[in-house]
Amino acid sequence: MIPDQFEQLVVDAGRAIGRSDDGGIDGVIKEDVLGLDTIYVQAKRWQNTVPIEEVRDFAGALLSRRSVKGVFITTSSFPSGAHDFVASIDRRIILIVGGRLASLMVQFNLGVSVAETIHLKEVDYDYFGA
Repeated sequence: MIPDQFEQLVVDAGRAIGRSDDGGIDGVIKEDVLGLDTIYVQAKRWQNTVPIEEVRDFAGALLSRRSVKGVFITTSSFPSGAHDFVASIDRRIILIVGGRLASLMVQFNLGVSVAETIHLKEVDYDYFGA
């Protein structure tokens, strides 16, 4: 998957707002129907560990938009320093790696379809008055 496709994948729940010069934001998710709270999204399709500078830049992008919530998603991993950094700031940033992204996609039926449904039956004892 090319980087633009990966970015689209992670913002399908929201509205894509960024492309080449996105200011560190790839998408936005409205947390409620009135748009009172927004979650900004950054997507990076990397093979190596995402440098902590990328996470810091994303935090700065949130600050410039007066937002306190963000999700940074990568196909690779984050260094422990990135986790320490997001735990120490007043912005709430969730770091999601490839494996967790895949699990969330399955959980919320994004990019997957049901191949088979199995119905397991058991005796309804209330029906028989037992």
